[in-house]
Amino acid sequence: MSETIPRKGSDTRERLLDLAEAAVLEKGFAATSIDELIAAVGITKGGFFYHFRDKGDLAKALMLRYLERDRVILDDIFARADDLNDDPLHGFLVALKLFAEMLANLPGAHPGCLAASFCYQDQLFNREIRDLNRSGVLAWRARFRQRLDRIAAKYPPRVEVDLDDLADMVASLVEGGIILSRITKDKDVLPRQVLLYRDFIRLMFQP
Repeated sequence: MSETIPRKGSDTRERLLDLAEAAVLEKGFAATSIDELIAAVGITKGGFFYHFRDKGDLAKALMLRYLERDRVILDDIFARADDLNDDPLHGFLVALKLFAEMLANLPGAHPGCLAASFCYQDQLFNREIRDLNRSGVLAWRARFRQRLDRIAAKYPPRVEVDLDDLADMVASLVEGGIILSRITKDKDVLPRQVLLYRDFIRLMFQP
């Protein structure tokens, strides 16, 4: 296959997205302006509108990129875990360990969750963007529920539990861990929360 050389336009678009994401995570979407983005990139307003129709189109592009990046990261983690273990419980525990290690290896505290930031300012976005955000949360539920179904089929849980709620715990502890990490200035809070969930899963299902 021939190597594809990135075009300058695509580089500019990604730079705009990078800066916009950082600004949204820092101060919210409402406080992030087109003017600050074009000044940081060094382009005109016309250059911005070449890549995005308006600020809403920028929001959609941010969410789509975030969801795809999320999917790729989790796909990779679970694929690596599956390569290491055929047992559904042990494979899930390995995946959670890999996830915690990835978070622990971040150079600083987790920068934040774009889905949560959009949720906090939900009124700013149209139905399409809100639906995209919801689909991302439900994708996490479906991904982890699928794993938990396989585990429960082989290792019935020790107590009665709603597997959807157990799957949702991952998203809730990650979001909560991000908040705790930023407030306490302790970057290891988040990976520790993931490892606690891992211990809980082991206790819940191990025979």
